[in-house]
Amino acid sequence: MSAPPKTVLDVPAAEAEAIRHAVRTVDPATLDGGRRLACPDDVEALVDLLSDPRVSAPIYDLPRPINADTVAAWVRRCEEERARGETLLLVNRDAEGQISGYSKITIWPDRSAAELAGAIRADRQSAGQGGAGAWRTIDWMFEALGVRLICLTAAMDNIRSARLIEAMGFQRLGDRDAVADDGTVRPSLYWEMSRDAWRGPGA
Repeated sequence: MSAPPKTVLDVPAAEAEAIRHAVRTVDPATLDGGRRLACPDDVEALVDLLSDPRVSAPIYDLPRPINADTVAAWVRRCEEERARGETLLLVNRDAEGQISGYSKITIWPDRSAAELAGAIRADRQSAGQGGAGAWRTIDWMFEALGVRLICLTAAMDNIRSARLIEAMGFQRLGDRDAVADDGTVRPSLYWEMSRDAWRGPGA
């Protein structure tokens, strides 16, 4: 389960409600023409994607074990959380109709903050696609959702993700224990990025 960021912002009620409204109504196609909200019809393809440990092993907040029942429940829960303005579960499908990646964005409207998790299919890893997608997604989260802070975590041995996060300019703020739904604890590296820092001076 995702935990809110270490940094606590003072967020007016109107700002929090605007973020909830954005989460409920945003069109994922504005991020990427191939991106859309996950739905029950995606469960089988998500199971295929996430059953590959090269995709799922580094990610702490996935349902375990990965099977049709647990993934279906995960998709339903994300739909319910989106209705509250708190989660977006997005998928990409390739030209053959297979899911090539997913993104899960957890939002804390009363903190004006969000966390991004996700993965791409193993055959697309280490080809630059994940990095480019992460840059676009972070930018979109600040712009389309209106949050002021984004936090990210990575497993201690996930060198590839750590390099990407630091290349994007995120500030390392020590470690944190990431807790999965089943109570499993994963020691994790932890970073934050503010909207002002992302946009740069004078933006």
